Amino acid sequence: MKGAGSEHVSASAASIRASSSGSGESAIQTVVSRRDAYQAAATAFVVLFFVVGVSVWGLPFYYDFMVQQFGWTRGQVTSGNALSKLVVGPMFGFLAGWVVDRFGSRLLMMIGILMAGAAMVGLGSVSSLGMFYFFYFFNALGYVCGGPLPNQVLLTGWFDRSRGKAMGFAYLGIGIGGATVPWISHMLVQHFGWQTALRILGLSIVVVSFPLAFLVKEPPQVRTNGASVIAPSPRAAFKDVSLYLLTLGSMCSIAAVSGTQQNLKLFLSLDRHFTQRDTASVLSLVLTFSIAGRLLMGWLADRFSKKHVMLLTYLLVALGIPLLFLGTTHLVLYVSAAIFGIGLGGDYMIVPLMTAEIFGVEILGRLLGVIVIAGGVAEAAAPWLIGHLRDATGSYREGCFILVGIALLGGLTVLSLPRRRRAA
Repeated sequence: MKGAGSEHVSASAASIRASSSGSGESAIQTVVSRRDAYQAAATAFVVLFFVVGVSVWGLPFYYDFMVQQFGWTRGQVTSGNALSKLVVGPMFGFLAGWVVDRFGSRLLMMIGILMAGAAMVGLGSVSSLGMFYFFYFFNALGYVCGGPLPNQVLLTGWFDRSRGKAMGFAYLGIGIGGATVPWISHMLVQHFGWQTALRILGLSIVVVSFPLAFLVKEPPQVRTNGASVIAPSPRAAFKDVSLYLLTLGSMCSIAAVSGTQQNLKLFLSLDRHFTQRDTASVLSLVLTFSIAGRLLMGWLADRFSKKHVMLLTYLLVALGIPLLFLGTTHLVLYVSAAIFGIGLGGDYMIVPLMTAEIFGVEILGRLLGVIVIAGGVAEAAAPWLIGHLRDATGSYREGCFILVGIALLGGLTVLSLPRRRRAA
């Protein structure tokens, strides 16, 4: 992260020098801006750790407990994510993007943190499908309001040439959160039971991440201070076929990733009869390698074509899926977890980088809001579809090949994207 704030800082300092005769004030502003940029990156790391790594990636660890205790099917436990995302995405995704563009990321992030924490506490108290769906709805709202969208816009505003490294660092929070939450959950379940474990995780989301979001500063270029700024028209962006290709590619990749990840615990625990400890080790391995994937893809995105980096992540996801579901030995399973994890690590991170590359940062919140809506639909439908197929056929084999095909379709759409922002 060394020097990661220098690009934005240099722009701020230049504008100050134009209006100030002294160099001392510019130097002070440069130091303050760099410190604020680092604070923003650290805040994004922690918030993504909890809101995505714990709240989203951690919940599938508890699906098999719900199946065993309440007699629910795989389709039912994965449908909570499906139904909530299908409602929340279309209703709130674009609105959340507009709020970020108009008021900044901080307010929306705080609201999302509270919702994500409340959802986990509530899911630890449910005994009926109706309440399960109700609290999963708030889990989805927490993801939209406190997850990647506001953090992506926040970091895009604070960083320029090192944007990939900054985004990669922040997205380590998801990887580390997802890698550690199976072990944390396993320990909590052993001592307190699975329902109390969920409540403890929900409270930790609010206690740790909310104060950091409250203290983070908005980047100067997105503050609504009444200044006149010429920004590209959202209407023009929505007429550009690149936006729809980017959205389709993102949907395909997210569907492949979520369809796999949301069913993996069910597959390993109930179909392969792994112990809870062995299952936790595989889930943790996937998210551990996603850490390397985020760092690697962030580094590559700062040095090579983001389009090609995006294609690489999609191909890694497509390669890892069949090995996870069809591998017959522990060695193959661990290798596939590593491949899939690296692809997963770059998947969510590369989309905002590519969006900013093509359309710029001025209307990034609204564009990402649209992509979040579409991605939420894909993230919702894929796990439910794969779980339903497993209930109907008795095997994950058909679902596995569907997921691979979806990932490859996403790769084909990436090939049609431009490499950089088009001239106005």
